[in-house]
Amino acid sequence: MPIAWKPEPVRCDVMTVKDEWIDYNGHLNMAYYNVLLDKACDQVFEQLGLGPEYVKERNASFFTAEAHVCYVRELNAGMPVIVSLQLIDFDEKRAHFYEEMHHAEEGWLSATSEQLCLHVDMGARKVAPWPEDITANLQALSDAHSSLPRPERVGRHIEIKKKN
Repeated sequence: MPIAWKPEPVRCDVMTVKDEWIDYNGHLNMAYYNVLLDKACDQVFEQLGLGPEYVKERNASFFTAEAHVCYVRELNAGMPVIVSLQLIDFDEKRAHFYEEMHHAEEGWLSATSEQLCLHVDMGARKVAPWPEDITANLQALSDAHSSLPRPERVGRHIEIKKKN
Protein backbone atom coordinates (compact mmCIF):
# COMPACT_ATOMS: atom_id res chain seq x y z
CA MET A 1 0.00 0.00 0.00
CA PRO A 2 1.44 3.42 -0.97
CA ILE A 3 2.51 5.83 1.76
CA ALA A 4 0.15 8.64 2.76
CA TRP A 5 2.23 11.78 2.19
CA LYS A 6 1.35 15.27 3.39
CA PRO A 7 0.95 18.02 0.75
CA GLU A 8 4.24 19.64 1.77
CA PRO A 9 7.93 19.03 1.13
CA VAL A 10 9.25 16.05 3.10
CA ARG A 11 11.52 17.13 5.96
CA CYS A 12 14.51 15.08 7.05
CA ASP A 13 15.90 14.75 10.55
CA VAL A 14 17.91 17.66 11.92
CA MET A 15 21.65 17.24 11.23
CA THR A 16 24.66 19.12 12.61
CA VAL A 17 27.62 20.59 10.74
CA LYS A 18 30.74 18.76 12.00
CA ASP A 19 33.97 20.53 12.96
CA GLU A 20 36.02 18.42 10.55
CA TRP A 21 33.88 19.62 7.62
CA ILE A 22 35.07 23.23 7.97
CA ASP A 23 37.56 24.30 5.29
CA TYR A 24 40.40 26.81 5.24
CA ASN A 25 37.87 29.60 4.52
CA GLY A 26 36.33 28.96 7.93
CA HIS A 27 32.98 27.65 6.68
CA LEU A 28 31.39 24.37 5.59
CA ASN A 29 33.32 22.93 2.64
CA MET A 30 31.15 22.56 -0.47
CA ALA A 31 31.58 18.77 -0.54
CA TYR A 32 29.85 18.46 2.83
CA TYR A 33 26.80 20.40 1.68
CA ASN A 34 26.40 17.47 -0.70
CA VAL A 35 26.87 15.00 2.15
CA LEU A 36 24.05 16.63 4.09
CA LEU A 37 21.79 16.87 1.02
CA ASP A 38 22.51 13.23 0.15
CA LYS A 39 21.73 12.03 3.70
CA ALA A 40 18.39 13.84 3.50
CA CYS A 41 17.66 12.31 0.09
CA ASP A 42 18.46 8.87 1.48
CA GLN A 43 15.95 9.39 4.31
CA VAL A 44 13.15 10.19 1.86
CA PHE A 45 14.09 7.45 -0.59
CA GLU A 46 14.12 4.94 2.26
CA GLN A 47 10.52 5.98 3.01
CA LEU A 48 9.76 5.34 -0.67
CA GLY A 49 11.06 1.79 -0.24
CA LEU A 50 14.47 2.45 -1.79
CA GLY A 51 16.79 2.02 1.18
CA PRO A 52 19.67 -0.41 1.75
CA GLU A 53 17.28 -3.38 2.02
CA TYR A 54 15.94 -2.59 -1.45
CA VAL A 55 19.43 -2.91 -2.90
CA LYS A 56 20.05 -6.23 -1.11
CA GLU A 57 16.64 -7.77 -1.81
CA ARG A 58 16.03 -6.56 -5.37
CA ASN A 59 19.54 -5.93 -6.65
CA ALA A 60 18.51 -2.47 -7.81
CA SER A 61 19.13 1.08 -6.65
CA PHE A 62 18.99 4.70 -7.77
CA PHE A 63 21.93 6.78 -9.01
CA THR A 64 22.17 10.53 -9.34
CA ALA A 65 22.61 11.45 -13.01
CA GLU A 66 22.70 15.22 -12.55
CA ALA A 67 22.75 17.64 -9.64
CA HIS A 68 22.78 21.41 -9.40
CA VAL A 69 23.68 22.89 -6.00
CA CYS A 70 23.37 26.57 -5.13
CA TYR A 71 25.25 27.79 -2.06
CA VAL A 72 23.15 30.62 -0.67
CA ARG A 73 24.50 31.29 2.83
CA GLU A 74 27.50 29.99 4.76
CA LEU A 75 27.24 27.34 7.44
CA ASN A 76 29.65 27.02 10.35
CA ALA A 77 30.62 24.21 12.72
CA GLY A 78 27.92 23.14 15.13
CA MET A 79 25.04 24.68 13.19
CA PRO A 80 21.89 22.57 13.00
CA VAL A 81 20.40 22.10 9.53
CA ILE A 82 17.24 20.59 8.15
CA VAL A 83 16.61 19.63 4.53
CA SER A 84 13.24 19.42 2.80
CA LEU A 85 12.62 17.50 -0.42
CA GLN A 86 9.95 18.10 -3.05
CA LEU A 87 9.32 15.65 -5.89
CA ILE A 88 9.07 17.71 -9.07
CA ASP A 89 8.37 14.88 -11.54
CA PHE A 90 9.03 11.22 -12.25
CA ASP A 91 8.58 8.71 -15.03
CA GLU A 92 9.11 4.98 -15.43
CA LYS A 93 12.88 5.19 -14.83
CA ARG A 94 13.70 8.66 -13.45
CA ALA A 95 12.86 11.01 -10.59
CA HIS A 96 13.44 14.78 -10.52
CA PHE A 97 13.48 16.37 -7.09
CA TYR A 98 14.43 19.59 -5.34
CA GLU A 99 15.89 20.09 -1.89
CA GLU A 100 16.31 23.13 0.35
CA MET A 101 18.71 23.21 3.30
CA HIS A 102 17.80 25.61 6.09
CA HIS A 103 19.30 26.52 9.43
CA ALA A 104 17.13 24.33 11.66
CA GLU A 105 16.59 26.95 14.39
CA GLU A 106 16.75 30.31 12.60
CA GLY A 107 15.09 29.17 9.36
CA TRP A 108 17.27 30.92 6.81
CA LEU A 109 18.10 29.23 3.50
CA SER A 110 21.66 27.92 3.19
CA ALA A 111 21.62 25.84 -0.01
CA THR A 112 19.41 24.28 -2.66
CA SER A 113 19.88 21.18 -4.78
CA GLU A 114 18.02 20.00 -7.83
CA GLN A 115 18.65 16.41 -8.88
CA LEU A 116 17.71 13.87 -11.47
CA CYS A 117 18.14 10.25 -10.39
CA LEU A 118 17.84 7.04 -12.35
CA HIS A 119 16.57 3.63 -11.27
CA VAL A 120 19.34 1.10 -11.94
CA ASP A 121 19.42 -2.68 -12.26
CA MET A 122 22.59 -3.40 -10.27
CA GLY A 123 23.25 -6.71 -12.03
CA ALA A 124 23.21 -5.18 -15.49
CA ARG A 125 24.36 -1.73 -14.27
CA LYS A 126 21.74 -0.24 -16.58
CA VAL A 127 18.77 2.03 -16.15
CA ALA A 128 15.59 0.01 -15.59
CA PRO A 129 11.92 0.73 -14.83
CA TRP A 130 10.81 1.26 -11.22
CA PRO A 131 8.92 -1.76 -9.83
CA GLU A 132 5.15 -1.35 -9.45
CA ASP A 133 5.25 -0.82 -5.67
CA ILE A 134 7.92 1.89 -5.95
CA THR A 135 6.01 3.53 -8.81
CA ALA A 136 2.93 3.57 -6.55
CA ASN A 137 4.94 5.22 -3.76
CA LEU A 138 6.38 7.80 -6.16
CA GLN A 139 2.90 8.46 -7.55
CA ALA A 140 1.54 8.98 -4.03
CA LEU A 141 4.33 11.49 -3.29
CA SER A 142 3.77 13.17 -6.66
CA ASP A 143 0.04 13.45 -5.93
CA ALA A 144 0.75 14.99 -2.51
CA HIS A 145 3.19 17.48 -4.06
CA SER A 146 1.04 18.31 -7.10
CA SER A 147 -0.56 21.30 -5.37
CA LEU A 148 2.80 22.78 -4.31
CA PRO A 149 4.18 25.67 -6.34
CA ARG A 150 7.17 24.90 -8.52
CA PRO A 151 10.21 26.17 -6.59
CA GLU A 152 11.68 29.34 -8.07
CA ARG A 153 15.16 27.81 -8.23
CA VAL A 154 14.13 24.72 -10.25
CA GLY A 155 15.57 24.67 -13.76
CA ARG A 156 18.45 27.04 -13.09
CA HIS A 157 21.55 26.81 -15.20
CA ILE A 158 25.03 28.30 -15.03
CA GLU A 159 26.14 31.02 -17.38
CA ILE A 160 27.90 34.34 -17.46
CA LYS A 161 25.57 36.69 -19.26
CA LYS A 162 27.48 38.85 -21.71
CA LYS A 163 26.86 42.57 -21.61
CA ASN A 164 26.03 44.23 -24.93
